[in-house]
Amino acid sequence: MTKTYLISGGAGFLGSHLSERLLKEGQKVICLDNFITGLKSNMAPFSANPNFTFINQNICKTIDIVDATPKIDYVLNYACPASPTDYRNHPIETLEACSIGTKNMLEIAKEHKARFFHTSTSEVYGDPKEHPQTESYWGHVNSYGERSCYDEGKRYAESLIYIYRKDFGVDTGIIRIFNTYGPRMRPLDGRVVSTFIRQALEGEDITIFGRGEQTRSFCYVDDQIEAQMKMIHSEEEGPINIGNPTEFSMIELAEKIKDITKSQSRIVYRPLPKDDPTQRKPDISLAKKRLLWEPKVDLTEGLRKTISWFTGARY
Repeated sequence: MTKTYLISGGAGFLGSHLSERLLKEGQKVICLDNFITGLKSNMAPFSANPNFTFINQNICKTIDIVDATPKIDYVLNYACPASPTDYRNHPIETLEACSIGTKNMLEIAKEHKARFFHTSTSEVYGDPKEHPQTESYWGHVNSYGERSCYDEGKRYAESLIYIYRKDFGVDTGIIRIFNTYGPRMRPLDGRVVSTFIRQALEGEDITIFGRGEQTRSFCYVDDQIEAQMKMIHSEEEGPINIGNPTEFSMIELAEKIKDITKSQSRIVYRPLPKDDPTQRKPDISLAKKRLLWEPKVDLTEGLRKTISWFTGARY
């Protein structure tokens, strides 16, 4: 049976991949985006699909489409700048998307009796004192700093969703996304994978912050979307960690990208930014148990696919 999905941030990296997946399965998608960080080109592969509707909309403003729209079955909340460059350039927009925007989307879910799905982040754990990070860990976050607009914004959104579930009976589900990469990443988005790939392809110095010993766990976008589809169509409340638990240092990532691209770029070191987490690794036991999900694409395979897209896109 065809369902209707309302997606905020549907022109973004993850939102566009999820939109494409739903449309391929014959569902109807209504995309809201105001292109603060999303791109029209991300929607090009499916923009002509008759089941796809795009509305240029800031979700922090009054959303007027509700009365004119048939029943919405799922409200999927992706809208928020999600890379260090983006949320530092748009701190107020980031805070508002997490607060006002999330509330507006929750109100739509409440009115339509729709399931509400929210993309939270591993950044709610801050610079963690627990490793790997489980969903029960409360985090170690600086509320007064450069990253706080995103870290605390996402924590606020989770709290808001909790209230709508407990007090208003909205069917909600939350995932916490760990570093995800793949085609449609913006070369200048400030994420480490896209930055290293761009620098390697252009022959620029590959810039590593600190000593390069800080770690991240990288999840290929196809694995991430598969997990999200399972969570969206489940009855799980969450939060549930979604990521690849294989951990890599920044030096290992840079060397791997240099090897795949056959780049002659030098690796150079810069001071570590304030509040940059020193380690990140998800415990995905809950995702395995509740969603019967675990990632399949290893980093080398995922990087090859991503680099192929970057070179084909010729940004």
